[in-house]
Amino acid sequence: MQTNQNTKEKVFIGPVSDFEKEGGVSAKIGNKQIAIFYFESKNEWYACDNACPHTGDMVLSRGLLGDTNGEPKVVCPLHKRNFSLQSGECLNDENYKVNLYKVLVENGSVYLEVDPSLLLPSGIVS
Repeated sequence: MQTNQNTKEKVFIGPVSDFEKEGGVSAKIGNKQIAIFYFESKNEWYACDNACPHTGDMVLSRGLLGDTNGEPKVVCPLHKRNFSLQSGECLNDENYKVNLYKVLVENGSVYLEVDPSLLLPSGIVS
């Protein structure tokens, strides 16, 4: 782990080869599940909460990927709500939103930049 100047922690997730092309995987950081998506056709990476904000089900990493007018999105496999992977907003005109995380790819490895509080054991406040 490394800390950058924006007080984010850089957390190693895995080698690029472990990621499904045009699909998602889930990584657990602290007590948080994060969905990471690789759009191989565009060589773009995105990450958001794995929990659907509609019900809290940990399913977004298994959602369908696509785009709306060029905006990358993930579709909840249970509830069919569409979430922008650029803004986190629900594209179905609803008041749901997912948190987004920055994905870094360096030398064949995938990292996430996360708030250091995600790395603290549950119940500990710094």
